Amino acid sequence: MDIQPENPWQGTPDISARIVVAIARVASVLRAGVWEAATAEHLNPAQAEILQLLRDRTQGVRLSWLAAQLSVSAASASDSVTALVAKGLVRKARAEDDGRASALWLTEEGKALAARMAGAVSFADEAAARLPGEDQAALLIGLFKLIAQLQKSERFPALRACLSCRYFEANAFPGSAAPHHCALVKAPLPITFLRIDCAEHVPADPVTERRNWDAFA
Repeated sequence: MDIQPENPWQGTPDISARIVVAIARVASVLRAGVWEAATAEHLNPAQAEILQLLRDRTQGVRLSWLAAQLSVSAASASDSVTALVAKGLVRKARAEDDGRASALWLTEEGKALAARMAGAVSFADEAAARLPGEDQAALLIGLFKLIAQLQKSERFPALRACLSCRYFEANAFPGSAAPHHCALVKAPLPITFLRIDCAEHVPADPVTERRNWDAFA
């Protein structure tokens, strides 16, 4: 006669561990979709990711920023950028804020290709859209809170998120459905309208950014 364990779920990993596994699996599926589209365009994964990072950016970005986002050396990022410039997908010019430095932008062809690759993961957007509205809101808030915790480890790359933006005014209307305020559009900002990546983002000073993320965590 088999003896059943006192707790049949004793070997179940902690919820935190299962959250990380779930996020990693979702990321893997999304990455595979982008890489499949990139391969069809004769790009390697790093080149594809650079196009996505430069997408919708009206201001040029520095090579050092790209390297930090990709978690690679500046030399490795430079090799990928050089290949993209040769393909006519990225252009390099003087930075608008410093004539001695160079910055990177997508060309029109690069913008079109980045948009096509973004469409390669539209299946994930559609899946998220099928969730009930309250589940979507809870998931977004939970992910922001997780990012806020990761920010404390200083291992998370810079984001164009609301909480790191100069225009973000935290808890301007405490207790309301829209507790924050966006000084750019001059309107209350509901939590469910917080953005991970905003084209109008202007970096806040480091002290203010850290305070915003700490408060959200």
